[in-house]
Amino acid sequence: MSPGDRRAETKSSTGGLNQDPKPTWEVYAIRYGRHDRPAQSNFLLPVQDPHDAMPLDYFVWLVRDRASGHEIVVDTGFDAACAEKRGRTLSRSVADSLRAMDCDPARVRDVVVTHLHYDHAGSIDIFTGARIHIQDREMAFATGRHMCTACIRIPFEADHVVAMVRALFADKVQFHDGEGEVAPGVTVHRVGGHSDGLQVVRVETARGPVVLASDAMHFYANGETGNPFPIIFDLGAMTQGWRIAKRLAGGDETRVIPGHDPAVRSRFQPVPGQDGEVVALHLPPVG
Repeated sequence: MSPGDRRAETKSSTGGLNQDPKPTWEVYAIRYGRHDRPAQSNFLLPVQDPHDAMPLDYFVWLVRDRASGHEIVVDTGFDAACAEKRGRTLSRSVADSLRAMDCDPARVRDVVVTHLHYDHAGSIDIFTGARIHIQDREMAFATGRHMCTACIRIPFEADHVVAMVRALFADKVQFHDGEGEVAPGVTVHRVGGHSDGLQVVRVETARGPVVLASDAMHFYANGETGNPFPIIFDLGAMTQGWRIAKRLAGGDETRVIPGHDPAVRSRFQPVPGQDGEVVALHLPPVG
């Protein structure tokens, strides 16, 4: 039985069978790195001030139900070697970032890899006990004919793809085809666009469904202006992905969380003791 199919049941006082209470999910954006770059690097079409600074933040996301202790990590980031190779700034390792939130990577039950680009799939090996959720099409994409084209291959690291293949042969991978469930109240939805098998994650929270858009929308401005991030496999799918994310969030744009926007850390409430590196997405936005 896969983690997405598990359902716990308990005996009621009358002897009947009842499902356990629905989880109450908390969602945290955890910044682990940064890249300083000009605004034009983040848009396909020309922008008014192309040389203005517009840095990228690198996040992983922690989804937690305190009652059951179920923890889900969305994306796995990159490590120090990859940061040096690609000229990125690593604030602290993904493992240390999670431990600072009292999350031991070894006890995480489920990991969602939204896609296999280097900044989303680089620390899979630290999650020794997790089931890894990925789309069929992303695995096929990262190991298929399109990797023969250098400009498509650039955002991938061979070692990360091999790590996913090793996880597959260790019987640790749960594939999804389009839509799928990770746990009650946590679902994945393929949108494609940026990468062929890119998936977003919808989490039911106390303030309604929060959609972790990952690279379906790097910045709020990509969706707001209709000017996409320039790493694209399917432009039509990318633009439709903005609409799908908003629909999955019940039409509330404050519940769609872009994958790399530093504004996320100013729009949501900071977690005490985390020096502004972690914000709570399940709580209402600030202001």
